[in-house]
Amino acid sequence: MQEYSIKQIQSKILETMIYVDRLCRENDIEYYIMGGTALGAVRHNGFIPWDDDLDIFMTPSNYEKFKSIFSTKNDARFVIQEWRLGNNPLEYAKVRMNGTTFIESNFKDKPNMHHGVFIDIMILHKCPKSHIKKGLLFLLSRYVTTQALAERNWNPKSKFQTIMLRLIRLLPKHFMSGYCYKQIYKYDKQVIKNYQYCYFLTKASYKQAIFPKEIFLQPVDIEFETTTLMAPTNIKKYLEIRFGNYTVLPPEKERQAAKHAEIVDLEKDYREYFK
Repeated sequence: MQEYSIKQIQSKILETMIYVDRLCRENDIEYYIMGGTALGAVRHNGFIPWDDDLDIFMTPSNYEKFKSIFSTKNDARFVIQEWRLGNNPLEYAKVRMNGTTFIESNFKDKPNMHHGVFIDIMILHKCPKSHIKKGLLFLLSRYVTTQALAERNWNPKSKFQTIMLRLIRLLPKHFMSGYCYKQIYKYDKQVIKNYQYCYFLTKASYKQAIFPKEIFLQPVDIEFETTTLMAPTNIKKYLEIRFGNYTVLPPEKERQAAKHAEIVDLEKDYREYFK
């Protein structure tokens, strides 16, 4: 199997994102680059040099519109892969490239799922300003995140996580996840004068996952590698909340190529590796 450089992997990921971006612009669908992708755009004018993924935010309504348009285009190069707990609302989605292989270690025992190169679509939710309501949403999100990880062969890394996993196995799984997602999504269609945005289905801390609505008023264009992508209205404020002093590079020993995948092949379909 051929070894690929981080630049070659990034190029395929970017090819997928360029297709998503074009689809969104042609159909008035808004998205925002987020996380390390937003950090890379500001600090490196593209990917973080040692990173091999690309993440964007969409609100639930924009995602539903995107999904509908995506299905009508029926482009043979790409597919949408949705992550849900049962029939509950969406946790997040991936747009994957056919004819490629990007098999993550957590999923190498799942031959029936798609394992192509991908970008992530994370769902950005409205939340009220009430600290009590936001705190409840945070706890419910942590519950379903842990439950989802438990179903993906995740190994707990601390005593607290071990206790959480044991607790989850004792609770009625479908009832609990259904209740949690209902609460997480319930504010998105409500008319709320004073609201914020949150993304709690993440490793980020409570304070790192709550954003003033002004940050996501309307996407702005930002240069990213050889193209232009949509960014938060105030991307620097977003990065301050999410990462703190985002302009400072990590220690050199931490600037190593991330390896999200155990098996990578940019020219061969993943199904070849499950034969």
